[in-house]
Amino acid sequence: DASQYKDYVLVILFVKYISDRAKSGDPDLEEIPEGCTFDDFVKLKNKDNIGEEINKKLEKLAATFALDNVFVNADFNNEDKLGKGKDKVDTITSLIEVFQTGNLDFSTNRAGDDDLIGDAYEYLMRNFASQSGKSKGQFYTPAEVSRLMAKIIGINKDSRKSITIYDPACGSGSLLLRALNETARDIVVGIYGQEKDLATINMARMNMILHGMYYADLKHGDTLNSPLHKTGFTLDTFDYIVANPPFSLKKWMKSALPN
Repeated sequence: DASQYKDYVLVILFVKYISDRAKSGDPDLEEIPEGCTFDDFVKLKNKDNIGEEINKKLEKLAATFALDNVFVNADFNNEDKLGKGKDKVDTITSLIEVFQTGNLDFSTNRAGDDDLIGDAYEYLMRNFASQSGKSKGQFYTPAEVSRLMAKIIGINKDSRKSITIYDPACGSGSLLLRALNETARDIVVGIYGQEKDLATINMARMNMILHGMYYADLKHGDTLNSPLHKTGFTLDTFDYIVANPPFSLKKWMKSALPN
């Protein structure tokens, strides 16, 4: 159904983006494994083993960018979702061709202060989350709410040379990214976050890469019971904290361990 589209669309979007950025000379994306660029995906079109070969390339990309299990739902060899035989080949080929559009070039994606590819990614996340996230107590934080929260904390007035931002329930990372966008361009920003759901934290990692935040420190785990950002037995502190706690998840506070 439609809620499963994101599992495939966002993966190809990610591959297309990092491939175009690598072509433009982005030093942080020079490590794309050989044979794993979008052009290599294009070469697989109409081949009987297209699904199997794409899965192999995704495994290499996941290992390179520390995106373990992020592609687990995007099994391009899944006949139940994509059809059998020629149907599967045609479906995957058509998806790749969508991203072959001549004017879809992400090598210079920024237009002023807008991050076009990141906004497109978040647009898909928001619309698909409305269908697939509710059953798991997960909701996408609307961009308007994220922007308002980022402005309220006054991060735009901070003149220090470096700051840190943390979200203990970071989800797809939208709040962190909106707060980042409020900072002055010459400030060094450290991004930190933790998320309980493995698939969601990996989506956040992809999202950070799409926004150029290649070194964001995002960890997988239950923040209430096992906060992972700490030094020894002492919790780390941060300059700014933004969060949309999982209010939609029933009994989420009752699951917290007592002090």
